[in-house]
Amino acid sequence: MKKVIFLCTGNSCRSIMAEFILSHFGKNKYYAYSAGSKPTGTVNLNALYILSINNIPTNNHSSKSWDSFKGNQFDYIVTVCNNAANETCPIYPGNSTKLHWDIPDPATVIGNHEIIKKEFQKVYELIKKNITKEFLK
Repeated sequence: MKKVIFLCTGNSCRSIMAEFILSHFGKNKYYAYSAGSKPTGTVNLNALYILSINNIPTNNHSSKSWDSFKGNQFDYIVTVCNNAANETCPIYPGNSTKLHWDIPDPATVIGNHEIIKKEFQKVYELIKKNITKEFLK
């Protein structure tokens, strides 16, 4: 099985969503992980809500530092925000394929609950589309 890590700054929304989407749809082909350069320490509740209404299990979710994966080998390293793409990532041994997806941060959306939910759903769909295109061909 191939190993994929999704990186962003806070590891609270986008990278978490990507980890669980790939874990669900690619469960027999991929091990998915996520981490952040400056993890918030908590997973955004709106991200968990959107995953749940899309029937994606979120067992054992946590916001973690990319330093906790130092020394691990990954087949793919995917940055899901411009901040993480421009930061100096930790060195992961091996010959990883590096990908960058510029996914908007739904946590920055201001508005009522419906507006925020819609933005998180849009981000879910964009991440799922990218995962389908790249990993589930």
